[in-house]
Amino acid sequence: MSIRPFKNIKRRKTKVIKVGDVKVGGDNPISVQSMTNTLTTDVKATINQINGIAKEGADIVRVSCPDKESTAALKEIVKHVSIPVVADIHFHFKRAIEAAENGAKCLRINPGNIGDESKILEVIKAAKNNDCSIRIGVNAGSLEKDILEKFKEPCPEALVESAIRNIQTLEDKDFFNFKISVKSSDVFLSIAAYRQLSKVCSYPLHLGITEAGSFVSGSIKSSIGLGSLLMDGIGDTIRISLSDDPVQEVKIGNEILKSLNLRNRGVKIISCPSCARQAFQVIDTVKILEEKLSHIKTPITLSIIGCVVNGPGEAAMTDVGITGGGKGNNMLYLSGIQNEKVLTGDIIERVVAEVEKKASELEK
Repeated sequence: MSIRPFKNIKRRKTKVIKVGDVKVGGDNPISVQSMTNTLTTDVKATINQINGIAKEGADIVRVSCPDKESTAALKEIVKHVSIPVVADIHFHFKRAIEAAENGAKCLRINPGNIGDESKILEVIKAAKNNDCSIRIGVNAGSLEKDILEKFKEPCPEALVESAIRNIQTLEDKDFFNFKISVKSSDVFLSIAAYRQLSKVCSYPLHLGITEAGSFVSGSIKSSIGLGSLLMDGIGDTIRISLSDDPVQEVKIGNEILKSLNLRNRGVKIISCPSCARQAFQVIDTVKILEEKLSHIKTPITLSIIGCVVNGPGEAAMTDVGITGGGKGNNMLYLSGIQNEKVLTGDIIERVVAEVEKKASELEK
């Protein structure tokens, strides 16, 4: 049983591109990305971090390639990871070529920063020859000089003009396997830019609020910015930018998609904030259950409510539910129906067992 959404979001129709074996755009699931913060030249550390990101539920990962040693490291890194790697390139066209040849499945570039037409052509040739897509990465902090002079400051119109210019550059070279981002650290600027861009192009959009900040502030800014766009049906892949462990970026990204019923992955916990009515320690219970159920990827709903005020109603709409009761006797619900009483000390073990059982049934 799953909670029926009050309203389904109608997604904007976009072209479909491939990042390795991940399809982005069209009716494909909105993918979640993150970026490593290890030195790419530290191959072992980078592989370990990518695998941790993938385990948390990331579909795509980006690594920085500022020098030849970093692009060379890609050749070994891609052999030991399960998700496609995007190479982050800024200025040197040779780094883009090396990254494509060494296993990157997407190049994050700003064509305007790459150099003259001959250099752009070489990058496109390398991308085509190696089945590598491109992300046009427009950023409010690094707009082209003439565009910045024209608009005097970063604004939605400036970001969109830069995006359109770069789109035209790739299209003129007969390259169409790309997605676009128009990022800013300002939530309102980002939202406005993406909304404007979505009206004038049909390429898939990579959403993000760049340099969003620490875990708490960055998660809030990203939730507001990306949530607003996703509710408009805008966005095909997302990255949460946090000054934190990249695994946390993936957690927040997946939670945003879960909240909007755009993609369900893993256990969705509905829990109360707890109060004097609670019959057991809700906050501690939820924290433990989040950790113990993190390995489950099958979409399952779980309600953990401390008392009978809202508990039965929430449990009636979830796959598994616990409602607090008197004298340590709490009610277990399965598929929305009362099942049996569970002692407070047995809640964790019993809920984990029931969720794992439900996941096994759904996977068959």
